Amino acid sequence: MNDLAIEIRGLQKSFERFQLGPLDLRVPRGAIYGLIGPNGAGKTTTVDLIMGMGREDAGAINVFGLDHWKCEAEIKRQIGYVSPDLSYDSWRKVWRAIHFVRSYYPGWDTQYCDDLLGKLGITWDDKIPTLSLGARAKLALVIALSHRPALLLLDEPTLGLDAISKREIFAQLLSAVQDEARTVLIASNTLSDIERFADHVGIIHNGRLLLEGNTADVLDRFRLVDCTLAEAIRPPAIKGLFVQEHSDNRFRALVDVHGEAMGWLREKGATNVTATPVTLEDLFVELVKEG
Repeated sequence: MNDLAIEIRGLQKSFERFQLGPLDLRVPRGAIYGLIGPNGAGKTTTVDLIMGMGREDAGAINVFGLDHWKCEAEIKRQIGYVSPDLSYDSWRKVWRAIHFVRSYYPGWDTQYCDDLLGKLGITWDDKIPTLSLGARAKLALVIALSHRPALLLLDEPTLGLDAISKREIFAQLLSAVQDEARTVLIASNTLSDIERFADHVGIIHNGRLLLEGNTADVLDRFRLVDCTLAEAIRPPAIKGLFVQEHSDNRFRALVDVHGEAMGWLREKGATNVTATPVTLEDLFVELVKEG
């Protein structure tokens, strides 16, 4: 069995003012993968292309080992999808929207749907246009989860929500993932949520993937280093060395400890070295700034 839920190879899509790719991305089965990047980085475009909303110019997208165009119907039956652009307003009532969507999924679990609605404080007779932003996001999550999909694609699922609504949504997501073998791809720029929730992460900027991997391994690979060099020198452009502050022979930098930067520091006689762990936000800001 292919151990990847999503495999993207050489993906490219051109727009008038934006170029996605070439993009390679790998989401392991059972992973909670956070695709993070600034606004306009290509997160939504990537999710849209996985869903078949638009045609790529080049490259391949496989979901559970299946070509996403040749096996489109089979793949979409296995996907739960949430997006801020997804609206159920035209159905007016919650029960109408649910009845419409569930007709497409033979595996729809009505009892599970009812339980989710109760836990998230939504009733079958609620009027969708009058729901709050948080309640609309919760309804979208209920509809995405109720056919028990093997893959959840979540594009900014907590955009604009308050802290309480975010916590309720992530609690249900964690419960859904822990109860069954399920893969989640969540595209977001809310770094604190991703760091808490995702066990794999990919950082995208200007349509390119800068880095991806197991979240703990990625963060363990970098350190925030303060040190004094033997002489005043301007640090050269070295892969894995992201200088934040530099004054004479003192400097602070984000350092890839697996790269050549640490060797360069030793070579220059670095003393008074302190290396502290980084947060996902530290790493994200420096990689995106470097571009």
